[in-house]
Amino acid sequence: MPTIETVRGAVDAASLGRTLAHEHVFIVAPETLANFNHHWGAAWWDEDDGVRDGIAKLQTVVDAGITALVDPTGIGMGRDVRRLQRVNESVDLHFVVCTGVYAFLELPTFLKYRSSDDLAALFVRELREGIDDTGVKAAFIKCAVEEHGIIGDVPTILAACAAASIETGAPVMVHTNAAARTGLPALETLTAAGVEPSRIVIAHAGDSNDLDYLRRIADTGAVLGFDRFNIPAFNSDADRMRTLISMLAEGYLQQIHLSHDTACFYDFMIGNPIFAGAELDYLHIANAILPALLEQGVSQEQIDEMMIANPRRFFASA
Repeated sequence: MPTIETVRGAVDAASLGRTLAHEHVFIVAPETLANFNHHWGAAWWDEDDGVRDGIAKLQTVVDAGITALVDPTGIGMGRDVRRLQRVNESVDLHFVVCTGVYAFLELPTFLKYRSSDDLAALFVRELREGIDDTGVKAAFIKCAVEEHGIIGDVPTILAACAAASIETGAPVMVHTNAAARTGLPALETLTAAGVEPSRIVIAHAGDSNDLDYLRRIADTGAVLGFDRFNIPAFNSDADRMRTLISMLAEGYLQQIHLSHDTACFYDFMIGNPIFAGAELDYLHIANAILPALLEQGVSQEQIDEMMIANPRRFFASA
């Protein structure tokens, strides 16, 4: 029976249910917290208050009928699965977490002077044995190819991710820049190293309305992340839906994930006018996007495929 690793342990893949396939819970980097928590006066993060707030927000997700949340918060973003364990004691939600590194150019110092084989071994341990001493096993691997391309330490990271994926069968999620079309070199590099395209999701593909770009990704068998609904800075919801409907009409139903890329808390939004008024809402797809898609002719069966069957198939391991 295929299973999927979660914060509470392995579950039957069939029990994953309705899934948000690319969200975060807490982005609170330890170094940021240690140095800037009182920069603007009163502390902007208190651990107990933050966890309570997260529990309240995530309970609304459960109440809306969503049963799983995929959290690609990797090293470089403030991953803390112990904090997720605290939340999971009160919220009945499957949290699917990652190993890997989120870096656009350079590895963090702890990993900088290690070979790709050493990095791969770290990832494999987190997939097979667990993250540190938590017992929580990662279910997938996270990396990034931003607008800069595959330069700096990114080739080392991709090599390590590919090696870990091949050894364990774990899928890979790649943060990409749709405007720079970096999903293509990311996909080419990982597949050239031996990763099956169907085990790769190109995150943020839905930021693009370039159907040629999206077809070139999907025609390899890779998955398209339509995962930034409600973030107009990258693409409007109206354009995302038009592009999504076009891709559905062309037969790519089984290669699409839906999500928001939101969180209960983002530390980089604190004291930052760029994000003034930013709306963090896990239910925007459920409350606004799905009804609109149904009105425009997308069937409930297609929605269930994108939100239940596709994540279950992608994250499951035999």
